[in-house]
Amino acid sequence: MSARDLFHNAVKIALEKDGWIITDDPLHIRIGGVIDMYIDLGAEKIIAAQKEGQKIAVEIKSFIGASTISKFHLAIGQFINYRYALEDADPERILYLAVPQNTYNDFFKLPFIQSVVSQSTQSFSLQPFPI
Repeated sequence: MSARDLFHNAVKIALEKDGWIITDDPLHIRIGGVIDMYIDLGAEKIIAAQKEGQKIAVEIKSFIGASTISKFHLAIGQFINYRYALEDADPERILYLAVPQNTYNDFFKLPFIQSVVSQSTQSFSLQPFPI
């Protein structure tokens, strides 16, 4: 299991303030009985008493370092692996990538990056996060 991201607690607190219940910290997925994966957070939110709860998984990336594009390559690869693992292990859970607001505005809105995201990740749920 890797170390927590710099903004892990900030994202966790923000999710809780928004009404999410953190169910897993980290969310452990075992694939094929031998491969262990750990997504930073698993959470649930009850929409209404008569409706079924909504479940999410959140991978947190700070994008701090010398090469944003290298961090992007790692994040996209990890995200794709987690998405496929969730399809098998917990298909109703929606996967999100939490990134700092400035990284989203300065990097993820670039046309090339938008193209990579749209072509390489089906139903990619990228959300800017105010961290």
